[in-house]
Amino acid sequence: MHCMSTSEKILKILEENHGGFVSGADISEQLGISRTSIWKAVNKLRSEGYQIKAVTHRGYQLTSAGDVISAAGIDRHLNEAARAFLRPQVFASVGSTNTICLDRAAAGEPGGYAAVAGMQTSGRGRRGRSFYSPADTGLYISLLLRPMGYTADKALRFTTSAAVSVCEAIENVCGYDPVPDDHLSRVSYSGPLLKWGNDIYMRGRKVCGILTEASFKIEDGTLDHAVIGIGINVYTPERGFPEEISEIAGSVIDDYTYGSRNRLAAEVLNGLVRHCVLPNENCTGKSCIDEYRKRCMVLGRGIDVISHSGSRHARALDLDDECRLLVRYEDGSEEYLSSGEISIRGQW
Repeated sequence: MHCMSTSEKILKILEENHGGFVSGADISEQLGISRTSIWKAVNKLRSEGYQIKAVTHRGYQLTSAGDVISAAGIDRHLNEAARAFLRPQVFASVGSTNTICLDRAAAGEPGGYAAVAGMQTSGRGRRGRSFYSPADTGLYISLLLRPMGYTADKALRFTTSAAVSVCEAIENVCGYDPVPDDHLSRVSYSGPLLKWGNDIYMRGRKVCGILTEASFKIEDGTLDHAVIGIGINVYTPERGFPEEISEIAGSVIDDYTYGSRNRLAAEVLNGLVRHCVLPNENCTGKSCIDEYRKRCMVLGRGIDVISHSGSRHARALDLDDECRLLVRYEDGSEEYLSSGEISIRGQW
């Protein structure tokens, strides 16, 4: 369990009274610390980006400026099951949240540790690509899992479950209507949709990428640990996205809203526990595949299947219970794709 620092404890009190004032005397009494210690902790929070007002005879107030990620802010929105399983740690900036979890795993850290950050300097995407991870606008979460007896096939479902978890989190935070049932309406749906391969799109632009990294035991080939990494573009950077991704990258929320990144982080973590940890029908099972299929934006559409030898035109027909994509090529032959890369032909 992560032990909260004095500044984190004060932030939790201010979060719980957001918009109102809390006197120094009340904080001192609750935490058993001096006014000087409070002042030092408040200044530390301000240096991390929190907007805290101090008014004589009234106390301290956490204002609505900015949207800083905090352990206290996330904890407010975690459900009981997530609180019981998770040990989240929040960083202002890291190289990579996946790297942190992988290093923890190598050192023997139990499952349930989660690294959450507002910025990455060495974010990784699929196939060794870099993942653009600027300060103040993104949300980066990695979760370490150590389930017993998982085969490689079963472990592959973690990515599917994570994709569904992110979509559900965005829907809950932003209040989107249910996903349309028919393919045609799904194309124009403004809420989160899944491009097979586990990128999440909104309004035709990519807002989230997922990277799962795993290690297996030599003795029996079962899973030793898995790290699910999730990167979300919550807001559009002030100067826009870099030129190389400006035509495809998008964001979840249009305007800065205090607490949105904390709530979104909590909802993602709630979903990961629900779909990847709890022993029920959602635990990397069929119902999660059904939720994935419902949100899959490529079904019924023309695609290009990309491989080392080139690309082939095809139509995406369906997903099976292992989340393999059934495609039909122009020559009439069909194939189930378990991995690889596709692009959608025509307009998004």
